[in-house]
Amino acid sequence: MNYKIIKNIIGWVLVIEAAFMAPACLVAVLYREREGFVVLACALLCLLCGWLLSRKKPEDQSMYAKEGFVAVAFCWIVLSAFGALPFVLAGAIPSYIDALFETVSGFTTTGSSILPEVEPIPHCLLFWRSFTHWIGGMGVLVFLMALLPLAGGTNMYLMKAESPGPSVGKLVPKVKATAGLLYKMYLVLSIAQMVFLLIGGMPLFDALTTMFGTAGTGGFGVRNDSIGGYSVYLQVVVTVFMILFGVNFNAYYFIACRRPKEALKMSEVRVYLGVILAAIVLITINVSGMFRSVPEAFQQAAFQVSSIITTTGFATTDFNIWPTFSKTILVLLMFIGACAGSTGGGLKVSRIIILFKSITKELDVAVHPRHVRKVKMDGRTVEHNVIRSVNVFFALYIAVFAISVLLISIDNFDFTTNFTAVAATINNIGPGLEMVGPTSNFAAFSDFSKLVLTFDMLAGRLELFPVLVLFTRKTWAK
Repeated sequence: MNYKIIKNIIGWVLVIEAAFMAPACLVAVLYREREGFVVLACALLCLLCGWLLSRKKPEDQSMYAKEGFVAVAFCWIVLSAFGALPFVLAGAIPSYIDALFETVSGFTTTGSSILPEVEPIPHCLLFWRSFTHWIGGMGVLVFLMALLPLAGGTNMYLMKAESPGPSVGKLVPKVKATAGLLYKMYLVLSIAQMVFLLIGGMPLFDALTTMFGTAGTGGFGVRNDSIGGYSVYLQVVVTVFMILFGVNFNAYYFIACRRPKEALKMSEVRVYLGVILAAIVLITINVSGMFRSVPEAFQQAAFQVSSIITTTGFATTDFNIWPTFSKTILVLLMFIGACAGSTGGGLKVSRIIILFKSITKELDVAVHPRHVRKVKMDGRTVEHNVIRSVNVFFALYIAVFAISVLLISIDNFDFTTNFTAVAATINNIGPGLEMVGPTSNFAAFSDFSKLVLTFDMLAGRLELFPVLVLFTRKTWAK
């Protein structure tokens, strides 16, 4: 294990976190909030610790899969641990465990909250809270790789450990260039949404924080009613961009390279959009009697479906009171999630496709034992190691999910609350049903349960393996 390179990477992540806290300090100046001094102090602490850890460049910069997983897991843990300090020291969230839950929820773009109200929170802390979504959406280590050649060609292991999806490839030959390209596309989409929100009359502060939550598919809002208090135009803009940020960024790369046909041929994108359309139509039919008109029911259904499948977590209505059929569809969407290579969470559409294709293949082999059939996706054969990793991922996912539901059941809440609380956190969605519905929060859970759900958020964002390898003996063996 190359501990020195891991320490160096953690140091650089803390330096970047200090830089990311600077805009919150500027917001404090604009709104004349004293809490800005707390944010500044935390930024300086991050800078000092980061400098101490990264000041000496390690001679051996080799990095392999083991170091990549460990570095990514520790970076996200340290990032969250320091990111929670402004909330505690400013008194906005007195409990450190609560603040850690809120911060991990921010960086992992989950959007689950322990805050009963957000409007009393100072603007600078609300800004930092929402900005964590934008930082975590694409991944802080992807950002770091876009700036620094950390470990030569081997830093692909960092991208594989942090990026969502069953497999990760390079858009262009160099990993650093790939990371830079991803962030450019991320930035262009973010700016585009900002423009549309401002055109709709949304205040600048609200537009920024809403964009952060949409781009990172996180869902933290700055109003107690989330997005419900804004105009229909603004809700439609958010709906469209939630869907766009849930698309595999490879599709945008093809479009930018003037190869739109290749983007349209991506089966994952087609299935993703098809599932969204089908869910919207079914829910609209089911809830049409609860709204003044069918168009309004369609618009509300479109928003909630887009929010859930992209794991954003914004809300415009209390879908907890919708019919059971509609709520069941939303719960299923929680598990499906967005596309691989997007900022969304969940199991990912590509994994669902590969799983169903694998099942079809096995059924075919059971009927015709001598029939040789390969699993294909977009005209290409899916490699056996990818299929194996998908199967292992599903097995681990079910195990972690079941154990988490069992552990938080100690609080003696109803099953729907516990089940959807774990589903909302491990899939990085935000709201669940019953006690953790869109108009409620996670404050009622004990500190132990909050730590379990915090672990689920980290494990879900990093797709299990980077976090779970920390608990294996071979990881630390020499």
